Amino acid sequence: MEDAVGPVFRMCDEVELVIRAIQDDNPAETVQIVDCGAYVRVQRSGFLRLTRVSLERHLGAGFQMSQLESIMSAFAGRIRTSSEEVVWYFRTANPALPENA
Repeated sequence: MEDAVGPVFRMCDEVELVIRAIQDDNPAETVQIVDCGAYVRVQRSGFLRLTRVSLERHLGAGFQMSQLESIMSAFAGRIRTSSEEVVWYFRTANPALPENA
């Protein structure tokens, strides 16, 4: 995949639900999931978003955005984090523009 960006998650109980949340926030046909056994790479070309709303829908209101750090072992591209969303983007993509989603 050209200009792939996104997280690499270690295998844990929450990983499937986090992936579902990512799929909710991005066009499903553009998100690629690569299961490598001990870890899962979630990627999309240029721009990938994960919102707090989607995480809470799948993991419950108690799950905090900061908890992603404990299951994300690496990522591709650049990252922008806030209490409302995490955005991975390629250096030429503008993460502030929703049309990149």
